[in-house]
Amino acid sequence: MPAVLHQIENRAGDAPAEDWRAIAATLRRYVRGRTSRTDVVEDVVQETLSRLVQQGRVQKLLSVYALGFRIAANLLIDHHRRDSRYVAESGEETASLAPSPHRVLAGRQEVAILKEALAAMPPLRRDVLVRRRLHGQSCAAIAKELGLSAKAVEKHITRGLANLHKAMPGDTAGREAVR
Repeated sequence: MPAVLHQIENRAGDAPAEDWRAIAATLRRYVRGRTSRTDVVEDVVQETLSRLVQQGRVQKLLSVYALGFRIAANLLIDHHRRDSRYVAESGEETASLAPSPHRVLAGRQEVAILKEALAAMPPLRRDVLVRRRLHGQSCAAIAKELGLSAKAVEKHITRGLANLHKAMPGDTAGREAVR
């Protein structure tokens, strides 16, 4: 069981005269800065103080703070390893990276709606939009190949995108912008 701070201070002659409250406060700040787990902070600080006192009984400590920081860092690593081992052994399934069946169905429905909207467009508008958005052609290249002006290509793209937005369910902002 780790020593409590007032037990360390009450032992006359056991350890060199250190300001254990200042050491504990410094260790607390150090540990808080390295973990978001508030429940671990006091445990690590108390265990660190206990080990510092034990080490101080065996040999003269050159730097209580340096050794304390090293002990605290190692204890934090031990806590992290223990926690990660517990999570791995707990049997909880990790979240799948695959989309949920609901999301897959919604995506298929959206693709079907977009296909219908593309089919309903005038052929030239559909051709311009497909070339620009799916094939990545520049407006200038599309204009040259189809014998249109660059402004006409831009208008076809703008109107085509507006048609697609209007076709999507729940897109009230897109519908209002088109009107």
